[in-house]
Amino acid sequence: MKGRNAIELYDTTLRDGTQGEKITLSVQDKLLIAEKLDEFGVDYIEGGWPSSNPKDEEFFSRALHLKLKNAKLCAFGSTARKPDNIRNDPNLVGLLKSETPVITIFGKTWKAHSERGLGLQDAENAELIYKSVLHLKNEGREVLFDAEHFFDGYKDDAAFALRMLLSAEEAGAERLVLCDTNGGTMPHEIFEIVKTVISATSVPVGIHTHNDSELAVANALSALRAGAMHVQGTINGIGERCGNANLISVIPNVVLKLNGQFHHKLKLSQLTSLSNYVYELLNIPPDNRAPFVGKSAFAHKGGIHVSAVMKESALYEHIDPKTVGNRQRVLVSELAGQSNIRYKAKELGIALPENGELFKRLVQRIKKLEYEGFQFDVAEASFELLLHEELGEFKPFFEILESKVHIESGKNREPVDQAILKIEVNDEIEMTAADGDGPVNALDKALRKVLRGFFPSIRAIRLVDYKVRVLEERKGTSAKVRVLIQTSDGHTTWSTVGVSTNIIDASLQALSDSLNYHLFNAQAALCAPTSTETVEL
Repeated sequence: MKGRNAIELYDTTLRDGTQGEKITLSVQDKLLIAEKLDEFGVDYIEGGWPSSNPKDEEFFSRALHLKLKNAKLCAFGSTARKPDNIRNDPNLVGLLKSETPVITIFGKTWKAHSERGLGLQDAENAELIYKSVLHLKNEGREVLFDAEHFFDGYKDDAAFALRMLLSAEEAGAERLVLCDTNGGTMPHEIFEIVKTVISATSVPVGIHTHNDSELAVANALSALRAGAMHVQGTINGIGERCGNANLISVIPNVVLKLNGQFHHKLKLSQLTSLSNYVYELLNIPPDNRAPFVGKSAFAHKGGIHVSAVMKESALYEHIDPKTVGNRQRVLVSELAGQSNIRYKAKELGIALPENGELFKRLVQRIKKLEYEGFQFDVAEASFELLLHEELGEFKPFFEILESKVHIESGKNREPVDQAILKIEVNDEIEMTAADGDGPVNALDKALRKVLRGFFPSIRAIRLVDYKVRVLEERKGTSAKVRVLIQTSDGHTTWSTVGVSTNIIDASLQALSDSLNYHLFNAQAALCAPTSTETVEL
């Protein structure tokens, strides 16, 4: 691909992406994403189908005021319904009313759809495409033609599919975009068909693929290798059914693997933040296993892997994570070796002595705990406390001597959840009780109620996530459970873990680690000689 014309990047997150199940964006969300895509360097932003719903109409009305620097805003719709009523066709009227400089219209290029879906003869369908494109061109718009179901249509009747493309070309379409609408075409088929189309047309060819066969990205790359110079897709691959080609994967593969160039110089180091930004507005958790940008994309767990990565990262990483705005991570687990411990300690800023016995003890303790059900790769705060404890630098700030939970419910009775705790702090024993929304909330309230008198700073922290996983499912109600807790002080967030056959006990373990972690770090900040801030425990 090196040395050829630059590739155009066309994003359809705001239209095709929102057709995915459980995907929804407000008008404001769409405006914010459009600005972010423009900043990243996208060439075309498809905003929606203005004739289909009031939300898209409002978006285009407000989008006219966006000050886009790189991207052209694009409205999407279909060809007219009948070739003899082009000027008054409601869809085309709506597209022109959006006032976007670019309009993308799709037309039927699979004979079965044309005949059975629209009831048109071949010549009528060609005329419909020609007149629709020509009308929009005469109104001064840049027109892109999406050849719907092109690859299925080509395999069914190549002459028909090519004839429809040529009708759009003759009418003045600037781009001919070949769509694998059903997502069932294989990469080798895409490559050969795109090459054939390019040799038969004089207009730049684009590609639009769906992921029904888990091949959307591979198919998009095959089309680009065959000579296509325009690629369509969505951020994070969201979209109808199984989704669209994921631009978050297409982009780095083109730049880093195929030595290709996009029309604008993309801010590749912002790729991870772009992916997370869209997930955030969609209110969907990021995919940790996503290539390039996922939290686990450059995470290493096996001891042998970590040992090699510490010497040369390329031994187990196909690119430098920083290139796409991600980072290398080493996980601590039952698969860990001394290299994992050393790496994590360095990452956490903890100096470990060169003591073989200490490392051996740490590794064995971690493996034993993970065998029991603990999971430290997602609870790094608990791991850090464990590390400091083994070094003799940490002991708990409090000890829970007794815990009782009272649950009361019944017909025509208000449910009551109450926790009673006996806690030792600084050689003082305190008892307290608290009501809550559920037993764990009651425990959390009771624990804080005692401790805030000793450590006022815990007032500033809050629980932000609580997850329970049943281990050993075959044991039924006697199975162990693992509780993962995320806590935040408004600036940082940390995760802790607890495991027990008793969900209350597991929750108390995780809650205790969470509070101890906060108190330990607050004490460390207070004792630090370079600290200029006042830290109150």
